Formats: sequence, structure tokens, C-alpha cells
Amino acid sequence: MTGAQLRLVLETEDLDAALAFYRDVVGLPELEAYSAGGGARVVILGIPTATLELANPAQVRYIDQVEVGRDVAHPYPLTVRVAFEVPDAEEAAGRLVAGGAEPVAPPTRTPWKSLNARVEAPGGMQVTVFEELDGDQSAP
Repeated sequence: MTGAQLRLVLETEDLDAALAFYRDVVGLPELEAYSAGGGARVVILGIPTATLELANPAQVRYIDQVEVGRDVAHPYPLTVRVAFEVPDAEEAAGRLVAGGAEPVAPPTRTPWKSLNARVEAPGGMQVTVFEELDGDQSAP
């Protein structure tokens, strides 16, 4: 089965804070929004391209060690981290923190030739921003 779209659904107690962060700070365009009885709401934000990265717990811990220097991912099987490629990881991380994210680790050079910074967004999702340093697209 090849789908035309992958949707990552993030449940959050404070939808407005998460929306302000991902739409207004990260810059993801709002595509659709719906509400239903009982206060149910959903907002769908667009991402130009995406990949699905599958990692076992050892790899998740390894990436934590490379990016942050310690284990910070939420316990398996609940670990979900979103990563966005950006042209300038240091600038992007600063913008995310200024927009309400909590810093987890500053920009760190990785063995796969990228500069990665980690923050925790409103709602608890860990977000990595990464800058490819020399065109090497090898997966971590």
C-alpha cells in the first residue's frame, strides 16, 4: 500500500498554544480546520515533503546522545520526535525558543554531517531542526 499522504496526529491539551507554535513560529501553513460538538477541534497543517523514519530504541538513545548528550526522549513506546530540515539550524532553534519552545540541546554537529538542535514544543512534542552541512543525506 502506498498512501498519498501521511498524517502525524498530535493530541494536545492546549491546541491553541500548539497551533500558534507550529503554524506561526515553525511556519507550517494551515490547510483545514474543523470543529464538532463537545469542543472537539482539529487543525491540519501542511508540510511540503515528509519521510517516515523508523528507529529502534537503541537508535533513539544514540540520536539523543549525539544531539543532546543524554537520554531525553520520552519512554518507549511513546517516543515521537518531529524533525524539520532548515537552512540555518541555529537561527531556527532560536526562533522556536523565542516562540515558546523549551531548549533541550543547542546546535550539535552529528556524525551524519548535519547540524541538529532539539527543543520541546508546547504540548510536549520534541522537535529537532537540522541543517545539512555538506549535502550528505544519510539517515541517522
